[in-house]
Amino acid sequence: MSSQLRPTDVKRLNRQWRRRTEGRLALLVESVTQPFNLGSILRTCATLGVDHLWLTGNSADPEDPKVGKTALGTAAKVDHTRLATTGQALEAARADGFEVVALELAKNAVPLHAAPLEGDVCLAVGAEDHGCSPALLSGADAITYIPQIGRVGSLNVAVATAIALAEIRRREWSGFGDGADAPVGS
Repeated sequence: MSSQLRPTDVKRLNRQWRRRTEGRLALLVESVTQPFNLGSILRTCATLGVDHLWLTGNSADPEDPKVGKTALGTAAKVDHTRLATTGQALEAARADGFEVVALELAKNAVPLHAAPLEGDVCLAVGAEDHGCSPALLSGADAITYIPQIGRVGSLNVAVATAIALAEIRRREWSGFGDGADAPVGS
């Protein structure tokens, strides 16, 4: 019979995964204007260990109470910097040693499962309605997309960000074998 983990077991499990994680992960958010989307993105960043978040364009403010409603206090756990232009954000990510991979349904994009996501990666996502700007797409080191087979042609930006960040971590963790998946307390 299975039961939910106690809070101390959850902390122990998270600590085990943190010890196995070496790759640095960052995020560049361009013009994500909806506070609830940014809040969800911040919560995902805090959960998956994003080192830094660069905000550019007219992105919502992480300090906005509407962002906090979804972020549930995680905005304080993710270092973030607002920069005036996408070019400045790209420069900052590269100066910090990250390869920038834009997430967009665009020409020359490769499917997420085939994207270059090794090493220190800065995922870049764009606005809810029109995605990544031409400046972001032309400045990225690579462009990837999430394959979709349903009747809808795109995902919510917060959901797409979570899927892509989880895939980056999954790739890093896939070499651990079955022992990494042992349940807590066994």
